[in-house]
Amino acid sequence: MFSRVFSAQINLLKGQIISIETDISSGLNHFSIVGLPDKAIDEAKDRVGSALKNANFSSPKHTNQKTIVSLAPAEIKKEGPYFDVAIALGYLLSKEEISFDPQNKIFLGELGLNGEVKPVKGVLILARTAREAGFEEVYVPFGNAREAALIEGIKIFPVKDLRELIMHLDADNQKNLLEENSEILAQVYDESIWDSFIPEAIFDLSEIRGQESAKRGLEIAAAGGHNILMFGPPGTGKTMLARAFTSLLPNLSKEDALDVTGIHSVAGTLKSAIFIRPPFRAPHHTSSYSSVVGGGSTINPGEITLAHKGVLFLDEFPEFDRRVVESLRQPLEDRIINIARSKGVAQFPANFILILAMNPCPCGFYGTKKKPCVCTASDLSKYKRKISGPLIDRIDISLNVESIDYDKLSEAPTGERSDTVKQRIIKARDLQKKRFESFETKSKMNAEMNVKDLDKIILEPSVKNLLNDSAKKLNLSARSYHRIIKLARTIADLEGSDEIKQNHILEAFQYRPKMVF
Repeated sequence: MFSRVFSAQINLLKGQIISIETDISSGLNHFSIVGLPDKAIDEAKDRVGSALKNANFSSPKHTNQKTIVSLAPAEIKKEGPYFDVAIALGYLLSKEEISFDPQNKIFLGELGLNGEVKPVKGVLILARTAREAGFEEVYVPFGNAREAALIEGIKIFPVKDLRELIMHLDADNQKNLLEENSEILAQVYDESIWDSFIPEAIFDLSEIRGQESAKRGLEIAAAGGHNILMFGPPGTGKTMLARAFTSLLPNLSKEDALDVTGIHSVAGTLKSAIFIRPPFRAPHHTSSYSSVVGGGSTINPGEITLAHKGVLFLDEFPEFDRRVVESLRQPLEDRIINIARSKGVAQFPANFILILAMNPCPCGFYGTKKKPCVCTASDLSKYKRKISGPLIDRIDISLNVESIDYDKLSEAPTGERSDTVKQRIIKARDLQKKRFESFETKSKMNAEMNVKDLDKIILEPSVKNLLNDSAKKLNLSARSYHRIIKLARTIADLEGSDEIKQNHILEAFQYRPKMVF
């Protein structure tokens, strides 16, 4: 009267294999789930009972017996509806109403009262965890099957309802089931699956009139993974430029696509089966600290992590809570975010390109010719204090996005298409990849270079003198000094130059942030 079935749950951004042990003994009616379950798991007793009844099996809630379900290991808190299917199967095995070998099988899914198997979050990560733990088969909700099938080296079985699953597992024991055939078919990894995903339509750079200098800055930023600040009055196209920026980024590699998809699967923001394109996250300036950084009652990834391998766009960033703005310092340097809460400590990936957009003043027209600024000196001073100096020091490219003449707005688009610019960016990134392989470093783009990598960038004496003299005149910090070299290296890569030249250094200095009030 004992059985053991295996399931899994998400623990931060990793999977955890959970053993579902069921024991049935004689006694008065009793059905309990132990092993630090949360409210959702405790309520599984009702979901499982109704699902079994509607599959023509006896419910543990209406049988005169003692049923104990243990979720092991007991010291780990269990959360979410991942275990419903495994609990139901474990009960039927213990009652000897069905018979199958549960070894090397993982069962995932929430049960509806009618026996329907509903999707759960984080299936891609759980399928990968099952493969790494040596399991051979994973039974997942039908709605999660395409996502789980991205994991190579393991069989995925999509399940629509409990009765269908029982027929598949125990084809010789169907006396309580209707006479019908199971439609569950194994899905295995297929290389062609990557070609079946069609990315969503992207805003093209050629649709933006004018702003040629800003477009050049976006090209450099996309090639080297540099952070951007766009500065200008309202209505000049800052948001359009930010959204068009993603059209310049190459598709994610398979490894990065799986990582990003896993993050969004856990967060419940996965709209398609996989992220082929880099994600674009644009939280509103009223967003809470935990929604941007991560955390909450249970430690969940925030917008910073959801933008991993993509773009984090903060429009009107001085209006964000100061704690949110200051929290960006660590991920911009270390490409990770550490979250410490009373319930535990978590470390999430946060390697993204930051795009900031702001007006020159609260009314938006300071220093412009079209409209007079109505802000007082006190307003300007208060607005300036909202801008974090340490954060601005981590910005590589500052773009002044000015108003466009009405004549240009009415003209037909004349700029380059995003696909044309993207080809130059891909070539520049290929050069970086080869360089970093020779450096034997983990860096993948110029913006990620550390001090050891920078030491291997050889500058000619004339170029080094120009760099040092300019840095002294502008009183740059050590961080800004290094960022000038990284930016100049990207500009040289776009030109296909093996060496950084003086014109590359001069152009890099033109993009240094210039905050004037």
